[in-house]
Amino acid sequence: MRNRTGELAAREETSLNEAVRAASASTQPDERPAPATVADARHAANVAASAFPVWSQTSPSQRRAVLDRAADLLLSHTEDFVRLIAAETGGTRAWSELNCQLGASILREAAASTTNIAGEVVPANRTGMLAMAVRQPCGVVLSMAPWNAPIVLGVRALATPLACGNTVVFKASELCPRTHELIVSVLAEAGLPAGVVGIVHNAGDEAEEIAEALIAHPAVRRVNFTGSTRAGRVIALLCARHLKKCLLELGGKAPLIVLDDADVDEAVAAAAYGAFFHQGQICMSTERLIVHEDLVGAFVEKLRAKAERMTVGDPGKPDSKIGPMISEQAANRVKALVDDALMKGAKLIAGGRQDGAYLDATILDGVTPNMRIYYEETFGPVASVIRYSDVDEAVSIANDTEYGLSAAVFGRDVARALNVAQRLETGICHINGATINDEPQMPFGGVKASGYGRFGGRAGIDEFTELRWITIQSGKQDYPL
Repeated sequence: MRNRTGELAAREETSLNEAVRAASASTQPDERPAPATVADARHAANVAASAFPVWSQTSPSQRRAVLDRAADLLLSHTEDFVRLIAAETGGTRAWSELNCQLGASILREAAASTTNIAGEVVPANRTGMLAMAVRQPCGVVLSMAPWNAPIVLGVRALATPLACGNTVVFKASELCPRTHELIVSVLAEAGLPAGVVGIVHNAGDEAEEIAEALIAHPAVRRVNFTGSTRAGRVIALLCARHLKKCLLELGGKAPLIVLDDADVDEAVAAAAYGAFFHQGQICMSTERLIVHEDLVGAFVEKLRAKAERMTVGDPGKPDSKIGPMISEQAANRVKALVDDALMKGAKLIAGGRQDGAYLDATILDGVTPNMRIYYEETFGPVASVIRYSDVDEAVSIANDTEYGLSAAVFGRDVARALNVAQRLETGICHINGATINDEPQMPFGGVKASGYGRFGGRAGIDEFTELRWITIQSGKQDYPL
């Protein structure tokens, strides 16, 4: 394990620009960052705890300046990130560039929030008492980010905790270690003091052991995790055991409801983007297309035409719309879900072909509850069409899942669409927009098995600060004893 900011502080040995170039130079397996031991992880937490007193007392304007510089620098390293993301995760240029743009926006929003960490004066019953509710940094934050949106989710795990005056131990994903390392290098290049962020790498089979050691560390006061629901349950149990507050953003099975008065072309465009962008490997990806029976024929035909135009190939080539999935094993799992649905009566409208880690944009029609794909998170470029006849049925189908992250409703009667949106059991819903949507100032998170807590805006500030009651009393006090 290496405390990256600590290394970068030694300017006489390695310049910051050299360190950034080194982080982006190669993705060969033998040049991956060395995995940490449990002792290394505990040391990283100790370093972060040592840096906390100074960073927590740093002025808002100083924290703002560092985060604003980091946003500019992140964009200046776009080509480095494009190269790393393609090599480590198979992301296309369009996906990588979007990650950089949104990552920079997250940093700028966090920078602006440094002067919005506000409390309030609370009316007190006692004469002569000034009572305040004050938000303060909570201490060391353990942040764990996944591989699928490596910059967006990596930056999101760091930006608001840092803006609030916390220090961070960042457990990087073992599937994109150099991409995550480059994010930390950019923060150091922006002037983040040594020790404020420490990065910990782990081998795949050691992730749980490392996470448990960090959650148990007495200096760690907050935990945020983005990843699978399965792993999130483990994290939640560990945090409960050690009485640590955690923020969990987990899996999804996002529905897109097409009402009988919807603009079909707009709904199809949103569905194609939501289902197939980044090979469907986004927590908000559109997995279920719940389409009114009067529109389903036109909808399916137009979506088929879009899917068949999507070029599958090398993510480094500009014309590739769909790159490889994270691994051939992941593609095999998704193909098994497709095959199960076909065996049980679903109709293949488009795609369905697998070649190693590559899977074509796939559309299934006639998906029913007896098929695995109806309930299981696909996390691949597959859209399942489910037909309905009335609004109550559409809402029931949309809510018939353990997940509850994102959703979308399409309809020209906005008041009616809003009524449907309010009945959906999700943390996020977009009317006449795609299920994939993110802005750094918005409260982002889910319900049910999609997790709890919210990133973004004031909700994020609340997650990464302690709310304290402080009083100032004057005059003679009258105690009953």
